Amino acid sequence: MAATRLIAMHQNKGRSVAQCLKDRTDYAKNGEKTENGELISSYACDKETVDQEFLLSKQEYLRITGRKPKGDIIAYQIRQSFKPGEVTPEEANAIGYETAMRFTKGNHAFIVATHTDRAHIHNHIIFNSTNLDCDRKFKDSWLIALVLQKVSDIVCLEHALSVIKPRKPSERDNRNPYHRESFRKVLREKIDSILNEEPKDFREFLDSLKASGYEIKNGKHTAVRGQGQKRYIRLSSLGKGYTDEEIRKRITGEMEFDPEEQRKEFLRKHTKRKSMVPDRGFDLLIDINKKMQEGKGKGYERWAKVFNIKQVSKALLFLQEHGIRNYEELSKKASCSAETFRTLSDSIKEKESRLKEISDLRTHIINYAKTKDVYKAFVESGYSREFEELHRKEILLHKAAKEEFKKLDGKKLPKVKELSEEYAKILQEKRKLYESYKETRKEMMDYQIAKQDIDRFLEIDEKQKDKEQKKEIQL
Repeated sequence: MAATRLIAMHQNKGRSVAQCLKDRTDYAKNGEKTENGELISSYACDKETVDQEFLLSKQEYLRITGRKPKGDIIAYQIRQSFKPGEVTPEEANAIGYETAMRFTKGNHAFIVATHTDRAHIHNHIIFNSTNLDCDRKFKDSWLIALVLQKVSDIVCLEHALSVIKPRKPSERDNRNPYHRESFRKVLREKIDSILNEEPKDFREFLDSLKASGYEIKNGKHTAVRGQGQKRYIRLSSLGKGYTDEEIRKRITGEMEFDPEEQRKEFLRKHTKRKSMVPDRGFDLLIDINKKMQEGKGKGYERWAKVFNIKQVSKALLFLQEHGIRNYEELSKKASCSAETFRTLSDSIKEKESRLKEISDLRTHIINYAKTKDVYKAFVESGYSREFEELHRKEILLHKAAKEEFKKLDGKKLPKVKELSEEYAKILQEKRKLYESYKETRKEMMDYQIAKQDIDRFLEIDEKQKDKEQKKEIQL
């Protein structure tokens, strides 16, 4: 699964195009996030001089066309995030390269930087807004994000990865598939986009917002107005995470905020559930006696009996399709399917645990190599406190790596390449297990629910027989 997002990069106020391009590309190429630059690939440009090449193409575009539009977009960034544990960093980079090539049709230079500093591997794809011939620019549109997601999904399918299932269209979408997003939603997304670029302070954030075409009105509460808006919108009215103070905290890192989680939480609170009973194919039988005690009438009793008959019919049809002739066989099948599911779950957990061990050990090996010279100088300085304060981070990383190596109990330290190969092998095994896991889980649920339906029916039937026997005794 890969979630994508297209971000337009504008020139920041008070900074040249060259400075803006260098800042954006340097962030993407950060060695600490890209395994010392090993996870960077490029097309029609050199990764070391990509910002200069982008700038030269823009100068050539101005010379050829004579056009210099106001609020020009200097580049575009594609953020492509993968499900944790589903891809290796090398595979993620290859998928990002292929996605960028198909999306731009090979007409724009780009770099693909794969970051591994988060729990989820993600790509920063930056492509030049000016094409290779320097006579045209990339055209953005309302539906371009859907095109990007579709291209990414196709590439993920070709690499045997899962794909995000599209949401069900609402009634509003059916009435008007091209319904325009609200100004507030667009503003929130623009704020998130600017904050992802890590501005230095609140002033630089406002400058970036202004460079994106928004008018700023300062006062007790900051308010902004975008193109096509009649009234200003206060930042404090956008919800949690968007007030002046909260944005300042997000910039400084004092506040952790996930816009996607916030959106899901909002939907959970404001979306009415259509049914309290999940659609699982089989449903638990209605306990007629219990419902009658709650004050239901005779009409409900008749309806419930019919409902129970329908549910039992579904269960019996399932048993017939699977060749199950008696209750003992049903119990055995339900038990075996549950045991198989538990075994598969345990195997997947073992694979995930080993993947984490490999990832951690690989990180420690890389950190050890990076900090070896610093720690050696620290020892030669006689463990100087002044030296330790200056290089505290490197020394702590080096010590942590050495402590991790002690856990190997004298075993030879593996190479990073060997660990990467083992990681890829285990990841492939995990994918195969996961395919069986989904099938086994569905089979287990079918057997368990069928057994519950039959158990409940037999229980109600037994109660009815006891009731009839008591009547006969009384008579």
